[in-house]
Amino acid sequence: MKQVIRMRQMSDNQKGIIKKVSATGDMGRRIREMGLVPGAEIQIQGRAPLRDPVAVKIKDYTLTLRNDEASYIIVEVDSPGTEVS
Repeated sequence: MKQVIRMRQMSDNQKGIIKKVSATGDMGRRIREMGLVPGAEIQIQGRAPLRDPVAVKIKDYTLTLRNDEASYIIVEVDSPGTEVS
């Protein structure tokens, strides 16, 4: 079963597919230029000690985002307790 959440709500090592980037203007453009676009597969690599920023793996690289930026990215993830084989 799938669930749609904001990227900032994802757990460490959780994978998902970006469904929407709701940011507009310069922030939206910057997020999309980093490759964070609908359809992109991502994985949360980890977070700083105070949970901000978050490290995100996309394709073959890792980038970091502040939680306020991650709030604009809507991601489809597997619901807890479901496993993809």
